[in-house]
Amino acid sequence: MSKNTDLFEYDNAKRIHPALEELRGIIQYKDLVFQLIRRDIISRYKRSALGVAWTMLQPLGMMIILSIVFSNLFHAVRGYPVYILSGLLAWTFFSQTTTAAVIQIVWGATLFHRIYLPRTSFPVSAIGTGLVNLILGLIPLFFILLATGVPITWNILFLPVGILLLTAFALGIALILSTAAVYFPDVAEMYQVVLLGWMYLTPIIYPEDILPEPLRFWLTSFNPMYYLIKIFHAVIYSGELPSLRILLVGSFVSFATLAVGWLFFSKKADEFTYYI
Repeated sequence: MSKNTDLFEYDNAKRIHPALEELRGIIQYKDLVFQLIRRDIISRYKRSALGVAWTMLQPLGMMIILSIVFSNLFHAVRGYPVYILSGLLAWTFFSQTTTAAVIQIVWGATLFHRIYLPRTSFPVSAIGTGLVNLILGLIPLFFILLATGVPITWNILFLPVGILLLTAFALGIALILSTAAVYFPDVAEMYQVVLLGWMYLTPIIYPEDILPEPLRFWLTSFNPMYYLIKIFHAVIYSGELPSLRILLVGSFVSFATLAVGWLFFSKKADEFTYYI
């Protein structure tokens, strides 16, 4: 009587590239990502009297405060509240999602030890939650446009392109930061300081033309968020399409950052359980 000698053999050499493996995993576990987004939204607002209205009121409140403080200084800026809010919505999305991604990758460490799931599911869900908040935040923006008399043109239909580029850039940064935070926990605290400085070095509160020419060159040419904020300002505040240079550079920076972040995260993902 012959015995069955077939044995299962794991050949690491036949494993697909980790980046493709993570991409396949995030597609297969899309329901998990949806549930993580749902959990974040429910847990954030379930004890709030105003619920999701806080998502709309937070950038609106910041806009009112900044408008009161800086309106006299930048009184020459037509429709200044719209200028602030259009840039502030983009910046709030970026800062909140990248910060949340770092927190979630640490929170999800206990699951990594128990079950298999794509490591990228936590940064991706943080971006998804931020997108929901961003869309809700656009509602008061349209009321501000009407109240201030800033015209709404057909070019605002280009806004989803700006959101797509901003999402790609934010996810890339989130993946890089999440990976770094696994090895160096202080990254999360240091990043808050970087965010504060980065915001004031980006023309969100002030128009870029008030900057001295040499300083303007450095703060705009080498600031990736400048190009993305510029797209939001163009289609919402100025009512025009962004220039080809702004669009091309913004697209390159966004997708290059996403590619680098995805590759970096995927390469290191197998080591996370040893450090968290």
